[in-house]
Amino acid sequence: MARPVKWRRVALIPQVSYFKPAGIPLRALEDVGLTVEQVEAIRLKDVEGLQQEECAERMHISRPTFHRVLGSARRKIADALINGKAIRIEGGNFALPSQLFRCGHDGHEWQVPFEMVASKRPLACPRCDSTGALPVRPVGPARRGRGPAWQDRRQ
Repeated sequence: MARPVKWRRVALIPQVSYFKPAGIPLRALEDVGLTVEQVEAIRLKDVEGLQQEECAERMHISRPTFHRVLGSARRKIADALINGKAIRIEGGNFALPSQLFRCGHDGHEWQVPFEMVASKRPLACPRCDSTGALPVRPVGPARRGRGPAWQDRRQ
């Protein structure tokens, strides 16, 4: 039996999901795919300047796993920069620290902690005990023909 997926915690969904070299039409470019957790690893280590141990703790993964995620992300970025490829950010095995859920019965919204979402326990509305709770997708980049279609929850 396959090992269950371990969800990596990310602080935010990147607002930009595609980068490309200037002056080259997108249709003429190869692209490199980065997952959201790879972008989070780059953000924590290279932008915030944290030690790998602290980065791993924030993402709720082991330090060796963090090292592999970071190394993979850096190789992909280097490949894109050196070889003139576009960078596409999409997908992965991740969850936000708390997830917004909406009751299917009365539309009530509430936050559920990451650990509860990751454990896949059945969720009931705290107001009416209805079990028809649905996750509300986080606000993020608009669909550009590839990658996940993150919906703005105000629509």
